[in-house]
This record gives sequence, structure tokens and C-alpha cells, in this order.
Amino acid sequence: MNKAMRFLAVPTLALGALAMASSPAMAAEESYSSTLGQLNGTTGTGSITLDVHGDTATVDLQVSGLAETFMDAPYPHVQHIHTGEEARGECPTPEEDENGDGIINTTDGDPAYGPIATTLTTSGATGPEESLNLELAGLGGNYQIQRDIDLNAETKAGLEAGKAVVVVHGLDPATAGVSEEVFNSPSDIAPELPLGATSPALCGVLVASQMGDMPAGGADTGVAQETGSNTGILALGGGLVLAAAAGGTFLVRRSNAKA
Repeated sequence: MNKAMRFLAVPTLALGALAMASSPAMAAEESYSSTLGQLNGTTGTGSITLDVHGDTATVDLQVSGLAETFMDAPYPHVQHIHTGEEARGECPTPEEDENGDGIINTTDGDPAYGPIATTLTTSGATGPEESLNLELAGLGGNYQIQRDIDLNAETKAGLEAGKAVVVVHGLDPATAGVSEEVFNSPSDIAPELPLGATSPALCGVLVASQMGDMPAGGADTGVAQETGSNTGILALGGGLVLAAAAGGTFLVRRSNAKA
């Protein structure tokens, strides 16, 4: 290459590098967000954004003001994305408290938001089988989950249909507004646990939004919601086996059993 050619090559390469640097990397195909509404007397708040890149998504879940401790340890809060063709794609209202005990339990919410499609874990697997894996739960009253996750077909379909609902579990007995007897009664989906420990605390429908928008709009009902998750949502499968609750307390331990 002669001197003139070398001279021209330098700015040409520089312009190419500049063009590459200015082009967006891994631009999201779609962004979804929600401000989570309060359920079952919860005083906490939450928001979530989900930026989709093909079959993966970048999650940013922020929660504050939930129950802080249980048995003198950080309270484990599990959270999931629910959806289903037969679900309404919304958060249930207090009227859906079937037995009238003052808590919208996990089963009560099934018609509103459907079964679990994805478990929003702090690390590792995110399938429905991790729904009660407390080792991968958010801990304490204030926490954040920021990570990339795989999206299964059910979750993608729910997002595209506007029927994907995020539910965060774990009530505070001080604010649930029910008696100690009701709070500590057997859970509808895991009888060895207290009802209050598995019942929903926050809920919101994921809606499509422009990239960079703040999460807006909680559950479709537009009020503090009373919700639950489906019977399978907290099924003990391949994750954590939870010891029975006595007098309103419970323990967790790892099991090798598969669901």
C-alpha cells in the first residue's frame, strides 16, 4: 500500500469504529414494567422492569417496606411471573377471598393471574419448580433483584398478550389485619407452612413501555390488591423442603427429593 492509500485508510477505519461505537448493543426488543400494588394489608412497595432480548430478559425488581424478619432471621420473599390463557391477567380484589378469613390466599388468585411461568430468583434457575426455594428468595424487607433470565414460551406469550402478572409473597403479621390464629393457620398450598408466609404481598401486571420509562401502573384493578398465587405456584418441587410451622414460626432446609 502506497503512502496515499495508507493516509486514506486511517480516517476510514476511524469512522468505521465510531459508527460501531455509536450503534446500540443488545437493544431490547420490548420493555415491560409495573408498579406493584399492595395486597393483604401490606404497607410495602415495589416496581419491576423487564427488558426482553429474544429468549432472555434483563430483570430489575425493587422491593421495600415488606416484612423484615421471621424467626429472628431475614424474611424470605419469593416472587413469580404468572400467566395463562384462561387467566384474566390481573390482580384479584378482596371480594375473591373465598372463605372470608380476611386473607386472599394463593389459590384465591388463580382465576385472576393464572399459574407460575417464571420464578424471579436471586440467582440460578428460574423455572416454576423453584417457586418455594427460599435459598433463592429476596431477603428482608428491602431488596433488589437485577439479573438476566431465560424466558420460556409461556412467559413470552403472557407478556405479548398483556397477561403476565408479578406476585411477591410473604405477609407481615403486624399489618395483615387478621388474628394470629388465621395468620398461622395451614397454608392452602403448603399445609406445613403458615398461611401468612405463603400469601401474596404485592402484585402488578407487566405492561409494554418505552425503553427508559419508569414503571407505571399496578394491578388492573387500580387499588391496593388482595391476591394469591396458583395452587402449583408454591408447589414443593425440586427446590426447598420447608419444615412445619409451629406457633407461627417455620424453618427451611434443603432436600434431595425431586418433585
